[in-house]
Amino acid sequence: MNAAPLALFLAISLPLKAVTQQEFSGITDVPGIKLGHHQLKERPTGCTVLLTENGAVGGVDIGGGAPGTVETDLLDPTNTVQEVHGIVISGSSAFGLSARDGVMKYLKESGVGYRVGNNLIPIVPGATLYDLGIEGYPDVQISADCGYQAALNATSSYSDEGNIGAGAGATVGKLKGMAYAMKGGIGTASITLDNGLIVAALVAVNSVGDIIDPSVGQIIAGVLTDDKKEFADARKLVRSANVFDEPNFMGNTTIAIIATNAKLSKSQATKVAQMAQDGIARAIYPAHTTRDGDTVFSLSTGTYHEPSDVSKIGSLAADMLVESILRAVKAAKGLQGIPSIADLTPGF
Repeated sequence: MNAAPLALFLAISLPLKAVTQQEFSGITDVPGIKLGHHQLKERPTGCTVLLTENGAVGGVDIGGGAPGTVETDLLDPTNTVQEVHGIVISGSSAFGLSARDGVMKYLKESGVGYRVGNNLIPIVPGATLYDLGIEGYPDVQISADCGYQAALNATSSYSDEGNIGAGAGATVGKLKGMAYAMKGGIGTASITLDNGLIVAALVAVNSVGDIIDPSVGQIIAGVLTDDKKEFADARKLVRSANVFDEPNFMGNTTIAIIATNAKLSKSQATKVAQMAQDGIARAIYPAHTTRDGDTVFSLSTGTYHEPSDVSKIGSLAADMLVESILRAVKAAKGLQGIPSIADLTPGF
């Protein structure tokens, strides 16, 4: 395959979707959810904040072997706290976890939190991805201010995707190192059924693996060949080379948030997060490796009062996560030396 067929393939295959675009919007379609982003000016990194100021039941499932998380133990169904007030996804690896402090400050100032005696403590789990491998920028990491600014920016109608928030420095297809990678980013999608049930997803795609459109079984972004004119195909690399021994096999992690208006318990929300991980496995290869921190949070706002089928919600969550992953790489814009889909397909 040369450059022309690659461009032709992308132009033909990328618009294909299992469900039409008109059926989708984003995670803020779920009532009670606000979404905000903030990026640093000095280098491509940032944070994404989802606020549930009225509280939401939360769950989490961690599928990767190298997670960077905070307060996820609170989401264990056996633990006491029943609601969370926000979730943070950040870049800058472990440094980025400090963004949570800014979100807590914002929520406390807003009078939102878990009451313990005379103290108000916002409950804000979070997870971080590694985007420090992008060279040519100052050695600057996320601080609490990033989280505070993202919370200030939070709105119930946020629609931007791509190089925003935690997706600013996200990349995909790193099995051969950053020199052969492509740009990842933030994506979101939702579905509303006729009965009023809403299931939505938001994802920061920063994977070691290729992005595959499961509706056609084809790669749409991922590891490039030496001439950067075609895909090396991670499915072949895994079978033919010691790619997992490469020093560049690091700096990954796909982080997602699932939200629904259904009324779920903590154990049910956890099951939804587990089922949603299937979306990562469908759209990313390989996924959940020893050096990924793949994490899926799940939130239930409970404004939909009809009986909830957890298996249906989990299945739809996986579908929405696939759609969000595809949208993330399609909306991404290239950085110096790191092309996007649009860079390989002019006019896409």
